[in-house]
Amino acid sequence: QAQLVESGGGLVQAGGSLRLSCAASGRVFSIRAMGWYRQAPGKQRELVATITTGGSTIYADSVKGRFTISIDNAKNTVYLQMISLKPEDTAVYYCNRPIGLLYPWGQGTQVTVSS
Repeated sequence: QAQLVESGGGLVQAGGSLRLSCAASGRVFSIRAMGWYRQAPGKQRELVATITTGGSTIYADSVKGRFTISIDNAKNTVYLQMISLKPEDTAVYYCNRPIGLLYPWGQGTQVTVSS
């Protein structure tokens, strides 16, 4: 059974930065293609950042230029560096595959941006 554990969230003022981590363990065979999702209260979960098997990155327009996704295959860990945070970035953040059969969802990590 694959397990995803997200961490690094917190409360930050607008304009601040956070770095999220997602550690994958268990039946995880290569995490070269992964994504970061977020779910704000009352909204659907959305994919905001993707890193492909070739190392290319894709971002939602709402986070482009402010978020950076990266991956450490040796550690089976995915990161999301977030800068210039805005109150609308407030959400629970999750990692998972960007397409195909998803791993079981982790508990997520809460990011709260105050204005």
